[in-house]
Amino acid sequence: MKRSALIAALVLGLAPLSIAQAQDVSGKDISGKDMPGKRILQRVDTNGDGVISKDEMLAARERLFTKLDRNGDGVIDEKEIEGARDAIMDRADAAQARLGTRWRRMDGNGDGKVSQDEFRNRMPLFDLADRNGDGTLSADEIAAIRKVFADRAG
Repeated sequence: MKRSALIAALVLGLAPLSIAQAQDVSGKDISGKDMPGKRILQRVDTNGDGVISKDEMLAARERLFTKLDRNGDGVIDEKEIEGARDAIMDRADAAQARLGTRWRRMDGNGDGKVSQDEFRNRMPLFDLADRNGDGTLSADEIAAIRKVFADRAG
């Protein structure tokens, strides 16, 4: 997609729609790979029919507007956008710090580098999520660990 077309799609709120159209209902592309639009489709497709209608897109945009209009005065002002920007930067800073911490933890021998073996063998999140210790993650275990992280973030 050309840059100007992408910008127009974002402004019109159509980018999530075009992403959703590129995948099937399961969220996988033709090759079976997960598609990044699956999350958008799940959030915006409120009636669960596998497509996003114009009404669903308008409702999603209304929810976004309400979220950005923090004081509820019916307009989004520069202060509210600055607050949203700050929140995004705070999350990015926190993610960057977590990445650094995780990298240091993977560096088992402390040489300042993470080898392929160190990277492959370090899976604390998997071990944490595998509550019954059977070496596999069930849908219930994945849901439980996602809830833990959602509760911490919220």
